[in-house]
Amino acid sequence: MKNTLGSSVSVTIFGESHGKMIGAILDGLAPGIHVDEEFIASQMNLRKAAGSISTARHEADAVKIVSGVFNGKTTGTPITFIIENQDQHSRDYGELAYKARPGHADFTASVKYHGFQDFRGGGHFSGRITAGLVAAGAVAISALKTKNIRIGTHILSCGGVFDRNFGDLGSDIASLSDKTFAVLDDNAGEKMIAAIEAARNDGDSVGGRLETAVAGLPAGVGEPWFDTIESVLSHALFSIPAVKGVEFGDGFALCDMRGSQANDSFRSIDGKIVTDTNRCGGILGGITNGMPVVFRTAVKPTPSIYKEQQTINTETSENTSLVIQGRHDPAIIHRARVVVDSVTALVLCDQLALRFGTDYLA
Repeated sequence: MKNTLGSSVSVTIFGESHGKMIGAILDGLAPGIHVDEEFIASQMNLRKAAGSISTARHEADAVKIVSGVFNGKTTGTPITFIIENQDQHSRDYGELAYKARPGHADFTASVKYHGFQDFRGGGHFSGRITAGLVAAGAVAISALKTKNIRIGTHILSCGGVFDRNFGDLGSDIASLSDKTFAVLDDNAGEKMIAAIEAARNDGDSVGGRLETAVAGLPAGVGEPWFDTIESVLSHALFSIPAVKGVEFGDGFALCDMRGSQANDSFRSIDGKIVTDTNRCGGILGGITNGMPVVFRTAVKPTPSIYKEQQTINTETSENTSLVIQGRHDPAIIHRARVVVDSVTALVLCDQLALRFGTDYLA
């Protein structure tokens, strides 16, 4: 099982949804970086369940750092984050030991791990495991801020309701930093919440799109071909549970344009090279061009719904049906956005270290 992401700066995740604890190990980060435990806690809060639009499972998600930090600074050795599980209802999953939940990894996990996987709450495949990524990502976000690199993600659409697009990146990213429901237009946010609650009341769920912008990233980061900025970011983003699509810049909309419309014209303003538009999303030939890196992530509806569904018994291969019990999110997109910020920061710390050296962020 592959649980490590990154080359120079890497993160390893561990744990199961209903096990004793989950966590992450962040390795390769430069020494001397300030570790703000209050900021880590605030990032964890953005991932927590929130009211009627989230699961009733409420975890404290208190992060314990047990290595790699001394006197509030990184030491350069592996940083270990531990988060205890405290609100498990494992009995809710007794019937599901051999019933594969549609949309979940139950069937594929059973095939790959020969039935020995921890099925409770999805085990190692659960979105709960992203808590470790958020803890590690908070340190990476702080490290990037020392280089004036800022990351912001908003809910572009949910339940058929659309937010406005990014405008002034500086103020927009700042406005998203502490929002539990990250939208740029609060009126759109209220309509999205209503759509989530309507799905919940129907025993169903909804998905949506996240849009992320990275401001301040220097030109020249990334590799051609197999380690392009798009490919390494996509690798990480597709590892987030429920993510089923990623597009950069104008993405698939470029297919319907002519080259004269799709190309971003270069300009020099006060000695700085910029482009008039940013349809390519700040990346050319797999390498950053100094413009904001912009991408969108598709998040599918939460697969755990309270409607009867058809499935199979993984032990007997017989057809059967199930109605999922327990506590589940009618939407996860509002909780997933901080996970997207976190894995983005982790990837960028790795790429910057590969390009400029391991002490670049020190």
